[in-house]
Amino acid sequence: MKPQKLTDYELQRLQNIRRNNEMMAALKLHSKATQLSNFKRQRVEAKSTRVKLEKKPKTEIPIKTETPIKTETPIVISVRRSLRTRGIPPDCEGLNRDSVAPTTLSRETPPPVSTTRSKEKPPSVSSLGPLSMATARASAHSDSSFIESLMGMAQDVSVPKGNAGDSLELESLSLYFDNIARVVSGRITNVRFFPTNSVKMIAAGNKFGNIGFWNMGESEVHLYRPHNAPISGILIQSHCCSKIYTSCYDGILRLMDAEKEIFDLVFESDETIYALSQPPNETNCLYLAEGSGGLTMWDNRVGKLSSHWDLHDSRINTIDFNCQNPHIVATSSSDATACTWDLRYTNRNDLTALRTVTHKRSVHSAYFSPSGGSLATTSLDNTIGIYSGVNLEDSAVISHFNQTGRWLSTFRAKWGWDDKYLFIGNMNRGVDVVSAVQRKIVMTLESPHMSAIPCRFDINSYEVGMLVGATSGGQLYVWTSR
Repeated sequence: MKPQKLTDYELQRLQNIRRNNEMMAALKLHSKATQLSNFKRQRVEAKSTRVKLEKKPKTEIPIKTETPIKTETPIVISVRRSLRTRGIPPDCEGLNRDSVAPTTLSRETPPPVSTTRSKEKPPSVSSLGPLSMATARASAHSDSSFIESLMGMAQDVSVPKGNAGDSLELESLSLYFDNIARVVSGRITNVRFFPTNSVKMIAAGNKFGNIGFWNMGESEVHLYRPHNAPISGILIQSHCCSKIYTSCYDGILRLMDAEKEIFDLVFESDETIYALSQPPNETNCLYLAEGSGGLTMWDNRVGKLSSHWDLHDSRINTIDFNCQNPHIVATSSSDATACTWDLRYTNRNDLTALRTVTHKRSVHSAYFSPSGGSLATTSLDNTIGIYSGVNLEDSAVISHFNQTGRWLSTFRAKWGWDDKYLFIGNMNRGVDVVSAVQRKIVMTLESPHMSAIPCRFDINSYEVGMLVGATSGGQLYVWTSR
């Protein structure tokens, strides 16, 4: 037969094979591969010649018993397993770091610092209905004295001192050891002074749903757990301090009524409640930040939701009303904006922003000044914005490091007793004082007693110079004017 003629492709393929063989021969790859194969075969043969030792049976240890055991009765030895491996929650009767109330600190004992982060949450609140204060109590001592003090404050109709910040000297602010206490365990998400000058009491809520009450000067802390998730709002009624609203990330709104000794269920939402507020001198309406940018009004007179507006593209972090014009409200949002709204002008379920302030990242707070003439914002873009004027057109941006991370509560700049100063925490365990007039940080409050970073603040409107800072270790630091 006549041999077939090879194509150009086949000729090129043969040429490549010939060239590769010459290259491998030059590198002696074939001989090295043969040596490696022989070496592997020798190791396999050597391994197969090893003698496998027989495993000795375990000797059973006889069990000593006081009475003889019948041979036909099987012996069952129970293996001890922890509650965690069996999926059982920890025993509530034992010592619980997240539910046992601490006491105030003595001068001989340094302020404790939270060095470990608890991975297990406290036992959940089983009742979604009314919850008695006795059931919700997480401290060991009785709460009868605390209820009596709340009922006494309910009769107090004192009036705030007003715009008395002119007499405040920043250099006079001091932190004394007796004004430090660990009120709750874990990260504090909300802190409030009671609106009265008869008793200096502070309420603080943490990420576990606990609420601790500390009367400065006393050693006892009264701790309750009415919620299952981080506390997003504490609202103490100025006309009656014995009634306290609390909101939570679990969508629950409760009313603590000391007279009835109960945490009553006011409202249960399908959405997360991120903030809670109330207009000045208003007792019937509550405003909730729900879900992804919603603002909801709850009317106590009818016992239901009366209005709802979708104001932002992401969650609302704070709600604040103008004390001079209670129809004007400011909201801060994780959509990188802060807006002001007039609740009188509503088009059905729509609201139009009066002023919109834009940041590069999430805005964690937007608060009106005590006179209502200025607005301060705190953003994750490491800035503090101050806006003033009739339409808040006069603006200034101040640089401030606001990257607290996941383990600390976010920084929120808090106005003092007038329109002059703002107070905000810093990562060096201090309190930065921002001048709204000079538009810069003018000083930092520092103390050797501070062992943690203050993140959330509140002022005592009835005593100029009394400022409380809350930490992520459950501590309260109260600065006072000398």
